[in-house]
Amino acid sequence: TDFADFAGAPDPSPTQILPVSASSVLSDAASPTDGTVAARPFTKWYRVWERTTPADFYQEAFILPIIILVVLVHVWGTRANRRKAKAWISAHAPALTNEYAKVGYGGQLTMPTVDDPETLLKEVAANEYTTYATGRQNVAFVDVKISLFKRYNPLVRFGEAALGFFFESMPAPAERMEATAYAFDGKESQLVPQSGKAGNSTYDGFVWAIVHKDLMKGLRDDRYDLSLTSTKDHPKLPIYYTIMSESAEITDALLTPELIKAVEKCGDALEALVISDQPMDQPKKLNETAPKKRVSLSFGLPSSDDYSSTLPLFNYFLRLPDILVSTAHFRPEALRRVRATREDEIRKIRRVDEEEKAEERKIEADKAKKAERERKLKNLSADEQRKFLDKEREKDMRRSQRKKTMKA
Repeated sequence: TDFADFAGAPDPSPTQILPVSASSVLSDAASPTDGTVAARPFTKWYRVWERTTPADFYQEAFILPIIILVVLVHVWGTRANRRKAKAWISAHAPALTNEYAKVGYGGQLTMPTVDDPETLLKEVAANEYTTYATGRQNVAFVDVKISLFKRYNPLVRFGEAALGFFFESMPAPAERMEATAYAFDGKESQLVPQSGKAGNSTYDGFVWAIVHKDLMKGLRDDRYDLSLTSTKDHPKLPIYYTIMSESAEITDALLTPELIKAVEKCGDALEALVISDQPMDQPKKLNETAPKKRVSLSFGLPSSDDYSSTLPLFNYFLRLPDILVSTAHFRPEALRRVRATREDEIRKIRRVDEEEKAEERKIEADKAKKAERERKLKNLSADEQRKFLDKEREKDMRRSQRKKTMKA
């Protein structure tokens, strides 16, 4: 049979499995090795200093110094900008605290001090700082922004400077201070409901500015309010400044000897001193033409952190709303052109608004007409639909022929 070869084979005996006790395991672990088990070989690949060479770290040797340099430049640049911003607030904090009851972003019970600049300045970015002041007659609040070079990123800084050199549409970066005072204009009860009885803080609305001639064209193109003015040099001002005004009488009233002296002292650091009641962007809606009176000042920051030349102009800027309330009330004849300009702009916006509404009404009428046509076609039979479409086609052809005849 097929199983004849296995007939005489003995049955395999089972392997005896002895129970393992904890004492036997401990005794085996405690017995010394007799050398029968081969030890794991220990080679030089377990020694890092033997299996590597300096050539393996050439890439890291180039990258690590660059990273360290970038970090050091960033730290130096941010600290330099912080020192420059602190120098500005140290020079101007006394003037702000003298004119306003609340300066900076501290709490209600925190008195602003130069030793604690964080209560006076807010770091919006490493190259931009802001401060805020409120609590004064005739002025709702003042916003101040300090723009600095990107010292922490030389590539971006010099790249922007190069683009500004080659492209006129991209001005080169500059360090400047921009401050804007927003006038109450008789709205104290709306903005500060708990305020006591206040005097008359209104004044006539107009646009007037002293502008550096190098920035005159750019400001006129970028700002709608300044585009409403006419430009004229003034013999009492330095040759690199010009007046942008809507009326000669306004210029005679605002160009005081104190202002002329402050402008002369600041040299060519002044960029623009603007008094305006119109928006900076051209209004598109009628509600955007509502007067919003404000005074803005912009001047370049000196590299030496010496603000003695620009501080008189800044002080005059803080008091300028009071001067406007007391003196900026002109004869109707002087404001005739000012009112005419604003009324003309309102008429243009109203005309555009009416045209847009007429277009919307036309679109709605076309939609209703189309829906009515589809409803009629839906209720007609196939032959009636064909006749209806043929009539429409004939009407369109006659209408197009009449148009051609009228053009001829």
